[in-house]
Amino acid sequence: MVTESVPGVSSVSLGIWIAIGSRDETPEQAGAAHYLEHLLFKGTSRRTAASIAEDLDAVGGDLNAFTAKEHTCYYAQVLDTDLPLAMSVLADVVTDATLAPADVEVERGVVLEEIAIRDDDPEDLLGELFDETLFGAHPLGRPVVGSEESIKGMTRETLHDFWRGLYTTPRMVVAAAGNLSHEHVVELVVAALGPAAARAGAVTPVPPRRPAPAVLDDGPRLVLLGEDCEQAHLMLGVPGLSRHDPRRSALSVLNTALGGGPSSRLFQQVREQRGLAYSVYSSTIGYADTGSFAVYAGCAPERLDEVASVVHGILADVAAGGLTPAEVTRAQGNLRGGLVLGLEDTPSRMNRIGRSELDHGRQHTITESLDRIAAVTPEQVTELARDLLAQPLTAAVVGPYDEESDLPDSLRTLG
Repeated sequence: MVTESVPGVSSVSLGIWIAIGSRDETPEQAGAAHYLEHLLFKGTSRRTAASIAEDLDAVGGDLNAFTAKEHTCYYAQVLDTDLPLAMSVLADVVTDATLAPADVEVERGVVLEEIAIRDDDPEDLLGELFDETLFGAHPLGRPVVGSEESIKGMTRETLHDFWRGLYTTPRMVVAAAGNLSHEHVVELVVAALGPAAARAGAVTPVPPRRPAPAVLDDGPRLVLLGEDCEQAHLMLGVPGLSRHDPRRSALSVLNTALGGGPSSRLFQQVREQRGLAYSVYSSTIGYADTGSFAVYAGCAPERLDEVASVVHGILADVAAGGLTPAEVTRAQGNLRGGLVLGLEDTPSRMNRIGRSELDHGRQHTITESLDRIAAVTPEQVTELARDLLAQPLTAAVVGPYDEESDLPDSLRTLG
């Protein structure tokens, strides 16, 4: 477990992190981790769903969870005096849920509604379509929420076995930040998770993921999902770096300079100079064995050809020539400021220390992170851009098109 004392606050953010996410599911279990995110709050052997909600509401606390591709987190934010209550409730939810058959059916409908809401959001659909195309048959290519088919076919036994078999204490990290004493948090964790730890038997934590580099399928480079929407939504990208890659800081600088803010090349050339799109940005995600780098733009359908050409040209220019020293310096300042300003509240600090412990097995101090950003050179960014952006591009489009032949040549020549 990890804690961070934050002077001057009267709250604590507490999270139980589990090193299990959607990539750990079989195709038949697709969406199980996210389904459980809903289901575990429906009741435990000591608390009903109503009492779980009432206990936290009565003290003005917040209780929630999120599921990602490599981890799940159940968390609470409470006044410092209510930390014992938060620890008790979270431990109950994560380790002692009942998973009643009736609740499984109720939450099945809720998850299916969530999938339907996702299907009504072209930008959300686009992200999943891009991952599916980029990662192919690899588990990272599957949506976190699963599919309508997998959720409809999910049984209570499948969910129970996934939860009991994988949500064990050796795979957990407890993180807390706020007005706290580390020793007090340790006492609370030992008491709350003691029964689950005894059930698990093992006391050695599961080490951070370090699988061999992912081997991705050579699938189609262009994919279209025809939707009756007002805009064309485009995502272009390439496989990126794993989170363990020593070039991650250089990639952060490259990503920020390319599409991380109003001064970035993409924003300036696509929106400011040409007025082709309202929203345009780049993003990068690092997993244990691979990653992704992508550019998003939403535009009028008749402008898709020009948008795709301009974005492709910018990526090609950076691949050939890298960034200017001024761009690198500006991106470093943006990252350093964003890193510090992003830690102004206890939830952000809890997220930082929890993920660091789960992903790396150690804590990276703010000073270390700032120093790594400052140490990036224009030459390192140029070398990385040459390696990364010279790869064949994967393109995903969601928009009012019937078939790929309706897409502009600037995209079809990428496929």
